[in-house]
Formats: sequence, structure tokens, C-alpha cells
Amino acid sequence: MKKETKKISYERKDLLKVVVNCGIGKLRGQSQFDEKVLPEIEKELAAITGQKPAERAATKSISTFKIREGEVVGLQVTLRKQRMMDFLAKVVSIVLPRVKDFRGLELSNVDHDGNLNFGFREQTVFPEINPERSRVSFGVQVTVVPRNKDREAAIALYRSLGVPLKHSEK
Repeated sequence: MKKETKKISYERKDLLKVVVNCGIGKLRGQSQFDEKVLPEIEKELAAITGQKPAERAATKSISTFKIREGEVVGLQVTLRKQRMMDFLAKVVSIVLPRVKDFRGLELSNVDHDGNLNFGFREQTVFPEINPERSRVSFGVQVTVVPRNKDREAAIALYRSLGVPLKHSEK
């Protein structure tokens, strides 16, 4: 047991943060968005991450998308330290296997700085969310940021953490 704890603390030093984003632009058109829909999304995202999400507002108005400056267009949670490692372990061991037809993450999901980006179309793949009780469906995007900005070293780190990456780019 002590060996696992030591391994996790070592790996935690290699990762800077995990950022979980949720775009809610399309859901804005629903009636009573601010009173019913937004609090429901915040509650479910808090259940998924274990931390209250921060609202992200539009920086400028875009008439084509019917967005006004200052309106909430997304939610974001930044996880660090032990909460980050617990979330990443949950995603690797529980959530990714629950995704239908999942065959591994593409290596193209790792950018030139070593950041790993992947998303889920629905929040219902997380074990904290009960699909029968959830009234809103939204996507979740996860970004894992390593301390080392080398792509190859980051890929090796992700593999050592158990992230199911495919073996070659096609």
C-alpha cells in the first residue's frame, strides 16, 4: 500500500493540472435557463469533479450566435494535487471503459506541448450521474497539462499513468 502512495505522489509532481470544461452555449436557448438549467449543470459538474465550477462569460457580443457580452457560455474546473490524481484515476479506470466502442485515445490528442485533450459527448458516462434523474445533457472536455512541455516525454508519462493511448499515428 505504501508503494502505491509513493508512486502517486511522484506522478503528481509530473502533472501540473487537469482542466475540465463544459460549453453551455446551445443550452442557453432553453426556457428558464438561469433558474433551472444552469444550476443543474453546475451541480452535475461539481459531482463529477468534486469541486464547484467557475462560470465563464462571453468576452464580447456575437450577434450570429445570439450571445451578449457577459452571458455565461461555459463552466470550468481546474483540479490540482490529490484531487487531480483521483479524477484522472477515475477517468482512466472507470469512465473511459464505459464509453461505447472505445478503442483508446488517439496520439493526435496530445499537442506539441504535451497537453492531452479529450472529451465526452454526454456527462452520463461518469458514475456520479444517474441518467434517469439527469434532466440536462451536456458534453465535457478534459485537458491534462504536464509540467514537462516535451511531447514524447508527456506520452511516456501518460502511458505510465495508465492512459489508454493508441500505439501509432495513422
